[in-house]
Amino acid sequence: MRTYELESFLKSFVIFFLLLELLLLIDAWHTYGVKKIELKEKVRSEMQLCAYMIQCEGMQTDFVDQGKNREENILYKEGDFYGYFKVPDAPRYLMKVVYPQTRYVRELEEIRSDLIRKFLLYTFFAALVSLLFSIYALMPLQRALHLNEEFVKDILHDFNTPLGSMKINLKIFKKEIGDDPKIARIENNMETILSLQHNLQAFLKGALSQIETLDIRSLIEERLGYFRTLYPNIIYRNALPSFKVSLNKDAFVRIVDNLLSNAGKYNRADGEVVVRLEDRTLVIEDTGKGIARPSKVFDRYYKEQERGVGIGLHIVKKLCDEMHIAIKITSKKGVGTKVLLDLAKVAA
Repeated sequence: MRTYELESFLKSFVIFFLLLELLLLIDAWHTYGVKKIELKEKVRSEMQLCAYMIQCEGMQTDFVDQGKNREENILYKEGDFYGYFKVPDAPRYLMKVVYPQTRYVRELEEIRSDLIRKFLLYTFFAALVSLLFSIYALMPLQRALHLNEEFVKDILHDFNTPLGSMKINLKIFKKEIGDDPKIARIENNMETILSLQHNLQAFLKGALSQIETLDIRSLIEERLGYFRTLYPNIIYRNALPSFKVSLNKDAFVRIVDNLLSNAGKYNRADGEVVVRLEDRTLVIEDTGKGIARPSKVFDRYYKEQERGVGIGLHIVKKLCDEMHIAIKITSKKGVGTKVLLDLAKVAA
């Protein structure tokens, strides 16, 4: 399950579960109030039965004179419950019946315990219903995403033939007429298309699958060798120690390639790109043009240069999110850009 699918599942589960829990709490509170009223009525009935039938187990009794402040069949409470009731054949007297507070509290606690047991049982069923509901709600989304991904994969696969043919013919054309700025622009545009294709392929494969352990120092050195050839005027330095991570290699290579490509593409002549490790954070720092609005670079189609289409870093962010790698970019115009990849959660 991908990150956005898991997020959708958890949100559906939590919202539905909390609504059911709220209803259960309201019902439990109402039931508790009703049970308390019923218990008090039961206490009064038992006291009345004690006065008429002399069945006074657990209660204390006393005979008192009738008085103005002694209303009959009323439940009083001063610590213990008590009440005054008529005594057959003794009209001048009332029987005072005392119901112990401890007995009332014990019976009230039994009511609470019973309600809590039922509430926990109903909570379990609410969680089960919420789980089934969330799975059912997620299924159409997963089917739609699967169809969409299959469609994109087919399109990307179909790109290979015309792109391959274009590259071959462009090389032949370049040999025939030599170096030309127009051909160079076409080559750059083709490289952009190929980079986007690789980005989409890496994203669609799913960064959470096919996890492997690798040393980023050797991987970075391998990728730097490629970019040293691509940007011979830029100095790429590898200042990394040996550091092992467990992640999807293809997806991580796409992240690194995008960042190293941008560091070279938007650098100044004879500029520098340094890759180093700070604690467990991979740092890629360049001496390039800088970014005016670093907080916007992950937005789809956002770009500050004429080159590119503004989707590379958007996909980089998605791949980082998939692999639980926090990414942060700081930059200053005319000074350079620093990219930080927090590898703490993928450290081997």
